[in-house]
Amino acid sequence: MAGIYEGIKVLDLSRVIAGPLCTQMLGDAGATVYKIERPNEGDDTRRMGPFLKSDDESADQDRATTFLAYNRSKQSVTVDIADPEGAELVRALATKCDVFVENFKAGGLSKYGLDYENIRKLNPGIIYCSISGYGQSGPYAKHVAYDFILQGMAGLMSTCGQPDGTPGAEPMRTSIPITDIVTGLYAHSAVVGALFHRLRTGEGQYIDTSLLDASVSMNGHLAVSYLNTGLVPGRAGNSNPIAAPSEVFECSDGHLIVAAGNDRQFKALCQALGCATLASDVRFRTNAARVANRSALKEYLSTIILVRKRAELLRSFRSAGVPSGPINTMQDVFSDPQVQHKGLDVQLPYGPDSEVHVLRNPLRFSQAPVSHRPPPRLGEHTESVLVNELGLTTEAVAALRDQGVI
Repeated sequence: MAGIYEGIKVLDLSRVIAGPLCTQMLGDAGATVYKIERPNEGDDTRRMGPFLKSDDESADQDRATTFLAYNRSKQSVTVDIADPEGAELVRALATKCDVFVENFKAGGLSKYGLDYENIRKLNPGIIYCSISGYGQSGPYAKHVAYDFILQGMAGLMSTCGQPDGTPGAEPMRTSIPITDIVTGLYAHSAVVGALFHRLRTGEGQYIDTSLLDASVSMNGHLAVSYLNTGLVPGRAGNSNPIAAPSEVFECSDGHLIVAAGNDRQFKALCQALGCATLASDVRFRTNAARVANRSALKEYLSTIILVRKRAELLRSFRSAGVPSGPINTMQDVFSDPQVQHKGLDVQLPYGPDSEVHVLRNPLRFSQAPVSHRPPPRLGEHTESVLVNELGLTTEAVAALRDQGVI
């Protein structure tokens, strides 16, 4: 069964995470994605471990798990765009494609003739998506941006971490590159929207998205609250600032999360813990009251939960309809029966006699399911793409390789 983007061709000049995640989503859903990489080096993430175990220590660029995480379902084409012949090859490929995704610094592709204006002249219907740190204009447009920097700059870290006054408290980042990932997802959504627009109107267009735009938007209701009230939200640790009890509790053999977000769930929690009368306490009758008296409530519940085992508590809470869950390690995650039921660990063939584990694409289409194809080895598809798409002969490809163009 064909994927939902079957027939769509994507030229991917992005690197690291945000752009590659966008194009991976398109590739999983059936698009043909040509990933342009620098000869002999490839995407920066090909050198970011940990690495797959192998006897061939010279093949690190094909064994980096960071690269494998964001580049399945693509074809790797090595081209040196700094070489005029290489740039011309990419321009020629752009005439065959529907989508062009890049994440160079603002204006960085102009010197190669690979910017939107040049590509649009060759292919007026192209959907050209630029992903940058701060956008294509403004005082920061030329600045280098990384996920960690944006987590701080966009305000995310100001609300993540233990509250002021807690020993060792400081703003915290997420371990995963959350601004990169969210930007990639926004870019994917934008490309799909532009494809739909072209289907209706025949028009291609330019998309400008950035880590700054995406990461500021992630502040959601915290940002909207500030803009309307002037109140600056602070760090609340593991407590949900708008609901209680909604936080982490320690039990006798670990930690768990309780997120009783309404009065009904709070009453169910009290009954499950054997303290039903607590729900009628004037300090805790409503969510607003519980938020105002969070410390007293947590202290009371903590003394009960601390002497109970996690598994026992989770069974009791789930049976009572109380939202709750464990804090899993990665090992716990992939041992979880629901994760296993959903098939989130996908094993793909990788090379002649090995396999690689990747994460399942979370999109589940009933009529056009996603299809996971292995991440490409560096330059694996260079010759086939240049021959089949551009009509080059194998001799011409060999000559370009000898010249270092590909």
